[in-house]
Amino acid sequence: MSAKSGLSIGALGKATGTKVETIRFYERIGILPEPPRTNGNYRAYGEQHVRRLGFVRRARDLGFPLEIVRAMLALSDQPDRPCGEVDALVIEQLHEIERKIADLQRLRDELDRIAHQCRAGSRMADCRIIDALSP
Repeated sequence: MSAKSGLSIGALGKATGTKVETIRFYERIGILPEPPRTNGNYRAYGEQHVRRLGFVRRARDLGFPLEIVRAMLALSDQPDRPCGEVDALVIEQLHEIERKIADLQRLRDELDRIAHQCRAGSRMADCRIIDALSP
């Protein structure tokens, strides 16, 4: 795609569901390569930008931090390299999600326990929930 026929930053945002400010941020930090410019000095994004930004969006939706997204992109830029490193990054993210789920389950159990400490009709002075939440 030539610079003259590329997508504007707004069109790239619409095509990928990404805010313009986010696209500019990704360019600033090197996640998204800066596109060529038109004769009028407008950014002209190509299909490679759409694919790369789509990858970044999906990875972020799956909870990958930007530093891991950057590492995966760097690895993907080396097509002859084995994909074991990407597998390891995905497995680590899976473990992180499992840790978060366990933390949320513990939180749910604690809130469930606290929620059933008060009896209907009791006064605030006797509220065991307030006591349980107080340091």
